[in-house]
Amino acid sequence: MTGPLGSIRSGPRTTRAAVAAVAVLGLAVPGLLPPASAAAPSTGTGGRPAPSPSVHSSDGVVGPLAEPMPAARLSRVVITREKSYRVSPGLTFRQWDQRDARGTIRAYLLRANLDKPGLSLQYAAPPTVAARDELSDMVAPDKPVAGINGDFFDIGDTGAPLGVGIDAAEILHGPSQGWVRSFMLPAKGQATVAELPVQATVPTMPDLGITGVNSWRIPVHGIGLYTKQWGTAPGYSVTDGARPQYVRQVVVQGGVVVSNTIPVSSGTPIDGRILIGRGTGAVRLNQMLPVGTQVRLRIDTATRPQVAISGSAILLHDGRIATDDDGELHPRTAVGVDTDTGRILMLVIDGRQDFSRGYTLLELARLMKKLGAEEALNLDGGGSSTMITKRPSGRTRVANSPSDGHERQVANGLELVYKAP
Repeated sequence: MTGPLGSIRSGPRTTRAAVAAVAVLGLAVPGLLPPASAAAPSTGTGGRPAPSPSVHSSDGVVGPLAEPMPAARLSRVVITREKSYRVSPGLTFRQWDQRDARGTIRAYLLRANLDKPGLSLQYAAPPTVAARDELSDMVAPDKPVAGINGDFFDIGDTGAPLGVGIDAAEILHGPSQGWVRSFMLPAKGQATVAELPVQATVPTMPDLGITGVNSWRIPVHGIGLYTKQWGTAPGYSVTDGARPQYVRQVVVQGGVVVSNTIPVSSGTPIDGRILIGRGTGAVRLNQMLPVGTQVRLRIDTATRPQVAISGSAILLHDGRIATDDDGELHPRTAVGVDTDTGRILMLVIDGRQDFSRGYTLLELARLMKKLGAEEALNLDGGGSSTMITKRPSGRTRVANSPSDGHERQVANGLELVYKAP
């Protein structure tokens, strides 16, 4: 089974074989049980974010390498074909071409003042986590005035986003560690970019060790929690193709375990909540959650923003550039906040096309900083990079030129909605 970038996902054969045996027998595995608690978010020196993984697009396409050159040469730019207009009260759109020593890019910017009455930023997604749709169709029921694509996703299998998704303060999905760098908008106050692990726990069983909620993948020795928001029962699609004897499923209904089995359900409606364990995660489910056990599941984050969406790399933190990746050129999507004014910035750069070469992550960070952002996050790029906006004619259309030649079906996004107060 392949991951979002086409890489094979598997665990060590010796460990998996040992775990399979004990999972079937329901025996403990001294020394193999992983810590139940998630690892602390990684930070670099001085509390700054640790270096982010160089992941560019869910499609896994390798981009051309940018020509190495000093920042001073790249700072000399010529802007042409610029146009801008007011999309709605509090929201402006700008488009321009920009030529520098590496070539030309075409950029699209939305700048939103959420203090303007009637303008709101919302999480956009299909009806279920394990689904994909074109951004314009995904947001259509809300009649947005603008929007951009969101998180990277499991393009070759489940279609689910890799990171955290929170809509109207409801936690839809997310892992307990790893892919948790997120853009967050609180119900009151200023948006920010930080790590936001999702913690699912059974308070009376702190050693159970749930590793994700409605997640595209359960890690080896992990336990995944799945709710009706995921869609239908995921089956083995989330276990890296692990054989049945490596995996165990527990079904909780009305706060009570009603089944604990080796077979894993697939494609059936989720009535209650499903826990799926791999390796020693299966052992823990077998030992700790026999049929009839009363279970109170809690899903939470350290802070509960109104909206949250994840991406691969923090581009800016406290006004400082947080990436040094100046390698591959790709279409890009970023979201950030100007902390001086509270304005939200959404930027899309076209790429993989003659008229626009694409950007490196470092170039993206530099442009976001130049545009006024102090905090910024890289979202899914490549063929996923999409911006829609309401035009002066009143029609909402795709504003940029997606590199696939058409809109790609993506996992989620961010939308700006205006309703006159």
